[in-house]
Amino acid sequence: MASNLPDYLAAAQPVPQEKRAPWYKNIAQTYAGVMLWYVFWRSLAGAGTTPGGALAAGVWHAVLAILLAGLICHFLFYLVPGLLGMKTGLPLYVVGTSTYGARGGLFMPGLLMGVLQFGWLGVNACMVAEVLCRCFGVGIGEGGAVQVPNATHAVIAVVFAAAAAFMGLKGIQYVARVASFFPLIPLVVLLLLFVQTMGGVGKFTPDMVTQPGAKAAAEAAPTDPAAKAEAAAPPSRPLSTAAVFSVYLLLIGVVVGFFATAGAAGADLAMNSRNAQDVQAGGLVGIASATLFAGGLAVLTVAGAYGAGLIPAASDAKTYLDPLHLMKGGIFGEGFANVILILLAISAFPGGCFSAYIAATSFKTTMPKVNPFLSVGIGTLVSILLAVTGWAMEVIPFFTIIGASFGPVCGAMVADYLLSEGKWAGPRAGFNPAGWISWVIGFIVGVFEFIAPWMQKLIELVPQIAALLPDISFYKDVIPCPPVAAFVVGFLLYYVLARAGLKSATLEMPQVAQRNA
Repeated sequence: MASNLPDYLAAAQPVPQEKRAPWYKNIAQTYAGVMLWYVFWRSLAGAGTTPGGALAAGVWHAVLAILLAGLICHFLFYLVPGLLGMKTGLPLYVVGTSTYGARGGLFMPGLLMGVLQFGWLGVNACMVAEVLCRCFGVGIGEGGAVQVPNATHAVIAVVFAAAAAFMGLKGIQYVARVASFFPLIPLVVLLLLFVQTMGGVGKFTPDMVTQPGAKAAAEAAPTDPAAKAEAAAPPSRPLSTAAVFSVYLLLIGVVVGFFATAGAAGADLAMNSRNAQDVQAGGLVGIASATLFAGGLAVLTVAGAYGAGLIPAASDAKTYLDPLHLMKGGIFGEGFANVILILLAISAFPGGCFSAYIAATSFKTTMPKVNPFLSVGIGTLVSILLAVTGWAMEVIPFFTIIGASFGPVCGAMVADYLLSEGKWAGPRAGFNPAGWISWVIGFIVGVFEFIAPWMQKLIELVPQIAALLPDISFYKDVIPCPPVAAFVVGFLLYYVLARAGLKSATLEMPQVAQRNA
C-alpha cells in the first residue's frame, strides 16, 4: 500500500513525457563531458606498473582495450539504470529501492552516491592545483613532478573545492548555462595534440617506452662500448599473450572504475529521455564513442610523440606517458602549453560543481533534517584533505575503489531487471537481503587487493587461526579487473539469492505508471 512507503518515495513524481528530450540534448552531451575530463584520459597510457604502461603491448592493443572498455561501460554499467530511469521517470535513489529496499535505498545507492562525490571533488581540486603549479613552475621537484604537499598547491586546491561546493549548493543553474561548452576545451586540446604527433604513430614500437633512452644514450656517448652495445641490441621481445591480456584487463579496469558511478547515475539522466532508442543512442555516442575518442587520442598522442622523437633525452618514462607532460618543450612551446593547461584547469570547474550538486541532492534526500550547508561543508573538508595531502593524486587506485563500490550496485540492478522481465519491480520493503549481501561480497572482491594485507594482519593477531589459513596477502593480486569482477559477483549473487526467495516484499507505488513496452 502507498501508506507503507517512506515519505521520499510517496512524494516522488515521474518526469512527465512532455518534458522529456532527445538523447543529444541530455544523455550524450553529459556523458561526453565526463569522458573528456582530462584527469581521465591523461592517466591511461601510463596506467599500471609494467614498464611502458598501457603501450607496452603496442598502441593498437591499447586502443582496442579502450574501445572494449567503453562498450562494457555502456552495456553493463549504464544501460539498465538508464532504461529503468526512462521507463519510470524516476531517479536512481528511487529505482534503486527495488534492489536495496525502501529503507536500504536511502543508503545504497542514495547516500553512497553522495559520499563518493566528495572523493571526485578532491581528485578534481588536487589535479587542477597540480596543473596550475606545473604551468607556473611552482613546487617542481626532481623528474619534473609537482611536489605535493606544497603551500601553493594547497591554496589552489582549497579555493577550487570551496568555490565548487558553494556553486553546487547555490548556483548550479548558472554553471549549467556554460557547462555544455566546457567539454569543447579538452576536445580541442586532444585534437591539437593528435595533429601534432600523428606522424610518429606509425613509427612507434613498444621498446620505445619499455626501454626508453637507450638509443639516445648511445648516440650521446658513441665511444662508450656499453652504450654502443645497448644501441645495437635488438628491441625487447614482444609481450607474451598473457602479458598482452593483462594490458587489456588493466585498461578496462581503469576505464570502468572511473565510469562506474556515472553509469549508475544513468537513471537520473535517462529519466528525461523519451524512449529506449534515446537511451541507447545517448550511451553509444556519449559513453562508448566518447571513451574511444578521448582515450584513443590520448594513447595515440603519446605513441606519436615517441615515434616522432619528441621525448626529451634521458626522460623519466612514467612522466612522459602523460600527454600533459609532453606539451612543454615537446609537442608545443612553453607559452602555448601554459595557455592550454590553464584552459584545461578552467574546464574542470563545472565538474566540481556538479559533484557538489549531486552530493547536496543526495544528502537533502537521505538526511532531510540536516542543513545541506553543514553536510556538504563537512564533505568538502574531506575533499580538501584528500587534495592537499596528495592522496587524491593516486587516481588509478581511486578509480578501482569507486568501481568496487558501484560495480556490484550495477550488477545487482541488471540481475533485478532481468528477473523482473525488463520492468521495474517497484520498491521493496525495508532492507532487501539479496541486494545488500550481493553488495557487501561484491565490494570485498573489488577492493581485495587493498584490504588483503590488512586482513592478514588481523588474522595474525590470533596465531591459532593464522596457523590454519594461508597468507591472504599473497593473493592480493589474484582478482583480475576488480571493477568488472565486482559487477559479476554482484550480478550472480543477487540473481541466485533473489531466485532463492531471499528478497523482501514489493510495495505498491501507484503514482508510477509503468512504461514497459
